[in-house]
Amino acid sequence: MVKVSTDVLVAYASKHGATAEIAEHIAHVLRGGGLRVEVAPAGAVHDLGPYTAVVLGSAVYMGGWRREAARFLKRFEQELSERPVWLFSSGPTGLGDPVALVHGRRVPDGLKALVAGIEPKDVTVFHGRLDPETLGRIERWVVTRVAAPSGDFRDAAAIRDWAQGIASELTPAVLAPA
Repeated sequence: MVKVSTDVLVAYASKHGATAEIAEHIAHVLRGGGLRVEVAPAGAVHDLGPYTAVVLGSAVYMGGWRREAARFLKRFEQELSERPVWLFSSGPTGLGDPVALVHGRRVPDGLKALVAGIEPKDVTVFHGRLDPETLGRIERWVVTRVAAPSGDFRDAAAIRDWAQGIASELTPAVLAPA
């Protein structure tokens, strides 16, 4: 019996590291499912040729994705539409359903048409982390104005469960010899 492997790219756009950590967690779960996985910042990816599937995540700031993630979607739009793709956002802090905290916007308004053309398998939103000590002066001012809750609200179980769903879909069947 031979197990066929799938190469997955987990790309991310992170400003203060929380989204990068989510991407690493997803990659860990996918590897546990027998998949070959590479993790990279979205801006460092220049070719999707080696990958049969892509997971892309971005931190959300003021309702928008990081520039590197939006550029990734635009640059690779055609290639992404030809392979399985999963998208995630991270950012809302506080208690409650993260999708409700972003008013149901799984994808920023400016990217909805692009994402619709790519037809991802799933799009989700994860809670984020907000550490005022890592923020610049303007960011701290904005956080104070919108009264964003500080702390690490990421839900490891939700991230694991979502990644396990991806692994289940991508894990190739064990092939019997012909």
